[in-house]
Amino acid sequence: MIVLGLTGSIGMGKSTTARMFADAGVPVHDSDETVHRLYAGKAAPLVEAAFPGTTVGGVVDRVKLGARVLGDAAALKALEAIVHPLVRADADAFLARHRTAGESIVVLDIPLLFETGGRDRVDKVVVVTAPAEIQRQRVLARPGMTEEKLASILAKQVPDSEKRRLADFVIDTGQGLDAARAQVDAIIVELVG
Repeated sequence: MIVLGLTGSIGMGKSTTARMFADAGVPVHDSDETVHRLYAGKAAPLVEAAFPGTTVGGVVDRVKLGARVLGDAAALKALEAIVHPLVRADADAFLARHRTAGESIVVLDIPLLFETGGRDRVDKVVVVTAPAEIQRQRVLARPGMTEEKLASILAKQVPDSEKRRLADFVIDTGQGLDAARAQVDAIIVELVG
C-alpha cells in the first residue's frame, strides 16, 4: 500500500484537493477533522486538565483554547504534546484498516507534515500550492482572519518554496478546479495504474 502524505500551506487548497482524492476513491485520513473529533471526545478531558476552563459541556471550545495558546510557545507545545500522539494513533489505526482491506493507495492529509516530522510516515509527498496572491486572497476571505494572523501562521510553516522542493508531486490549485483534479488523477494513475 502506498501512503501519500498530502500537505500545503494555509490557503493553498489542500482540503479541496483531499476531497478530490476521496472522490476518486482513495481513502483519506484528515488530521484536522480528527482533531475536531478528538476535541469532542478523548482529548477534551486532557485539554481541560492542562488548560482549565477551555471546555464547554465536555467539548473543547476552540476559541477559548486559542486565546490560551496563541502567542505562548510553551502552551502551544503542551497542547501539541496532548493532541499529536492522539492524531497519530488515529492515523495508524486508519492505515492498519486500509492495509488489511487491501487498498493500493491511501492519503494522510497532514497540514504540518514537514513541520511535525511526518515525512518518515509516508511513501510519497504531495504538496498543494498556489500563487502567493491567490493564497492571500483565499485566507483573508476567511471569517476573523487578518493580515497579522496570516503572517503569524505563515511564520510557523515551512515556506511554500521549500515544501515544493521537498515534494514528490506538486498540485497547483491556482489554475482552477479542473486542472487540479486532472493533476490528482495523473498522480493516482502514475502510482497505481
